[in-house]
Amino acid sequence: MNTIWRPNLADHPGPKYKSVAEGIKSAIAQGELTVGTKLPPVRDLAWALEMTPGTVARAYTILTEQGVLEAVVGRGTFVAGPKTKLLDDVWAREKELMKPSVFSFFTPHLPDVGQVSAIRKAMVQVSQGDPDLFLTYPVRDTLQPVRQSVVDWLSDVPLGGIKDEDVVLAHGGQNAISLVMQTVLSGARPVIMVEELSYAGFRRAAETLRVDVVGVPMDDKGVIPQALEATARRTGAQLFCTSPEVHNPTALHTPVDRRKELVAVARRQGFDILEDDCYRMGQVKAPTYRALLPEHVWYVSSISKMLTPALRVGFGVAARGRAADLRRSAEYGFFGLARPMAEVTRILLSDPACRAYTHQIRARVADYIRIAVNALGGFDLTWHEDVPFVWLRLPSGWRAAAFCRAAESEGVQIRSADEFALRDGRAPHAVRISVNGRIDRASFEEAMQRLRRLLDNPPEQISV
Repeated sequence: MNTIWRPNLADHPGPKYKSVAEGIKSAIAQGELTVGTKLPPVRDLAWALEMTPGTVARAYTILTEQGVLEAVVGRGTFVAGPKTKLLDDVWAREKELMKPSVFSFFTPHLPDVGQVSAIRKAMVQVSQGDPDLFLTYPVRDTLQPVRQSVVDWLSDVPLGGIKDEDVVLAHGGQNAISLVMQTVLSGARPVIMVEELSYAGFRRAAETLRVDVVGVPMDDKGVIPQALEATARRTGAQLFCTSPEVHNPTALHTPVDRRKELVAVARRQGFDILEDDCYRMGQVKAPTYRALLPEHVWYVSSISKMLTPALRVGFGVAARGRAADLRRSAEYGFFGLARPMAEVTRILLSDPACRAYTHQIRARVADYIRIAVNALGGFDLTWHEDVPFVWLRLPSGWRAAAFCRAAESEGVQIRSADEFALRDGRAPHAVRISVNGRIDRASFEEAMQRLRRLLDNPPEQISV
């Protein structure tokens, strides 16, 4: 026992658990502990340092959550290697896991219920159409029929009344988010507000524009109005980015009474709202923010969760009276959606069969969600049949990063709550599990059962 490795705590005053954590980090930085080195068991190191096992366990937990250490089920705790592109790059990670041996629930995948055939037919129709589609820039007037098809597509969404000139076509919902930020934000270092757990695309778009991002606390109805007002007053934020119909990643819904409270805050503090509606598959449950505050709300959606993400077609609806500003951001950035792709979009959105396909996709998603609930419903699960993912709060003993690693070792890829938290924020021990409609029903059920077995058997060294 006298030869057990121990960190040097002399240079790290403060609470004991922080001293242990900092001592381990220093040892790694100085090369004393190298990648793959196994650390002493919690109780052994606690004995050597003359402190409680709980103190050492807390230090290990902090470093594991930071990615400095890695807890391997049944083997112990090791010095983790640097993050690879596979973990940092969403698309590389998704490509790597599109294998028959791996069930990927990292992001929703739509089933083909006939929309692929419709897309092919639309492309053939466009290829045989007017040569000007292939020889001219996408000027404003030529895209009017496409924008009108978007207005018609959104006719069942209460948006406070929109016309085709309010719509700007974008390369997917993410591009539309960036366009709104470019339009709204001003100054040397603007600030936006997001939910404390939120769609990572808000943060990524903000980073590319050198915008500061501030998280706002939530409850089971969404952002807390008092917290939003205090944050806006303290930071001078110009924009609040939110997903009220289907909150990503928790699957929560912001009811109309809470929306009205948040709109009142926006009026008092003078900031705009970016309303992201990309994940909604079913009927709208409450008036949109744009219907409640049309002069200060920018609405974003796409066809990615309704028909196909492959075409990368999204749209932004400008705040009332600001359409020219949003259109300018698009035209200055990329001139506009390519005319052949815009025409394919018009054909699809105008085809009654495509509306029927969305209903079939919803039915398939609902079936898979029921399978997930049957397997995991005994745990703390948030779900809805019209939402293509479930939010699972992990039982005692499991931490999000460790659970995701254990799941991946079982051939099931899911997404940790850490990926939805701000860099300086705290994430709960929870995971998002998306529906993959590209795999058959039996395979989906088998994957959920694998997760169930993990949940029933948390590793002892993580629960110490």
